[in-house]
Order: sequence, then C-alpha cells, then structure tokens
Amino acid sequence: MSLSIRVPATSANLGPGFDTLGLAVSRYCHVEMSLSTEDHFVYRGEGQVADTPNNLVHEGFRRVFAELHQTAPTVTFVVDNTIPLARGLGSSSAALVAGAALADKHLGEPLGREGVFQLAARLEGHPDNVAPAVYGGFTVSAGHHPVGQNPTASDVTYVCEHLPLPKNWQLLFAVPAFELLTSESRAVLPEHYLRRDVVFTSSRTALWALAVVGNKPELLRVASQDAIHEPYREPLIANFARYRQALLEQGAAAVYLSGAGPTMAAIITQGDVVASCQAVMADFVGEDGRVFLLEPSLGYQYL
Repeated sequence: MSLSIRVPATSANLGPGFDTLGLAVSRYCHVEMSLSTEDHFVYRGEGQVADTPNNLVHEGFRRVFAELHQTAPTVTFVVDNTIPLARGLGSSSAALVAGAALADKHLGEPLGREGVFQLAARLEGHPDNVAPAVYGGFTVSAGHHPVGQNPTASDVTYVCEHLPLPKNWQLLFAVPAFELLTSESRAVLPEHYLRRDVVFTSSRTALWALAVVGNKPELLRVASQDAIHEPYREPLIANFARYRQALLEQGAAAVYLSGAGPTMAAIITQGDVVASCQAVMADFVGEDGRVFLLEPSLGYQYL
C-alpha cells in the first residue's frame, strides 16, 4: 500500500498578523508513503535533511496514531521538496502536515482536514503556517481556550477562516542564501509591548482581512505594517528596510518579512511593475539568493 501527498509552502505573519495570518503559495513538499518492515526516510530537494526516521514527517505521522490511541506502523517516506529550508516559507509545517495527513488517510480519515489542522497546530505551537498548508489561500487563525483557565498546549483549540486571494495579486519572494532558524528569530522578540504598538499592529491585521475580502489592494501598504516583530527581526537581515522601501517606490502594494525570515515577500497588483520589483529583489539577495514569482495555492492534496 502506498499513498502520496502534496503540501504547499506557506508565508506567515504578512506583516502585522504575528502567529495569525498566512498564505499558501506554489512551491511544494511531495511525500510518498509506503508500509515497510522498518521506518525509513529518503529526502531529495532543497537543502539537506538526514535520512533517519527522526524527522518531522514521521513525527506528524506518529502523533496521529498516538492521538487515536493506536500503534503507528513502520513506514518509508520518500520526500521531494521544493520549499527552501529555514527561510520563512513553512518547510517545517509542510513536513508535519504531510505526515499527519498521510496517517489520517491511511486510517480512513477519522480526523479529517479540521483534525489534521488542530493536531499540527498544537505540534507547531502556533497556527499561522499550518492553516494555509491545510486549507490553502489566505488564512486567519486564532487559538482558543476556556476563559479563566491557565491552559496547557493540549487545552488550546484553533479557529481558522480561509479565503481565496484575489486573482490579480501576484506574489514575489526574495530568498537569501543564508538560513535563519525560527528559534533564533523568536529569541529577539521582547516579552512586553507598548500599548500604542499593539493598537498600531492589531488595526493593520484587521485591514489585511478587509483588503482580501473586498479586493482592495490600496489598503495593503498600510495593512502590511507591523510594530510587534519586524522591527526586532530586521537587524538580523542586512539592508531589509532599505530594500523594502525600494520595492514600495517601484510600486509594490505590500512588502513584509515572510514568517520568521529571512525571506522578503512582496504583493504586486500592477503587472507592469513585476520586472522592476524582481530586479530590486535580485539585488537584495545577491548572486547566491533566488527570487520566486509564485501563485496562491490550495491546501494539501492527496495524489
């Protein structure tokens, strides 16, 4: 018995939506699963991942069986991955979702897409990348627990709404050659924020959703601004602020740090500025980096 799945790359935060907003985009992690006498893992594609059963695909797979109080079978996963690793494009979430969704399919889908989302979000600790990997398009997610309780991770459930991105919005990603681990990027964030920064950022998160619902790209320049995480992460990425401004001057509707970085993302709604924005991004990443023009994607699909 063998099963295959395709899980999209994801771009999270979108500026102000820290741990909340996300997009599914058209680079993919393909995973084929087959039953075997021992656990095996064969990896091909972006970066390097050790060929051992201690990996995120196996972790997601096993956690579904644990959730259902069953023993996981031994399996071989063959992975073909086009999502850059540790660049802010959701490679870890794609791997977890792939493993969990393949386990669910193997069992006859007792969890379904919603159950896969809940389990993978708990494993990640935040839903911003997991949600678009599962549902596709533009996603808004929030953790929920009973008021007045001090919840553990297992007590939290997640609410997610997903919408298609307007068809005329194009997505550019400048992917530097260097990695930036999420743990390193989170370590620079403060424990406390000024009220004015919270108000500034929460208002823009709301604007983001309205921009998508109403296809109002004129809102995006303001909607993509952030005071919660980007100002603290930008020093980890040389010249980020300068190139962001250059892209806006070229006509990009929005520019933001994709996930924890170091990838810079831009939304283009005027076709005649794509080439000039690509040139700015190419200068930002240098000879060893890459610039991708991607499309919105559906969530995971069995093949």
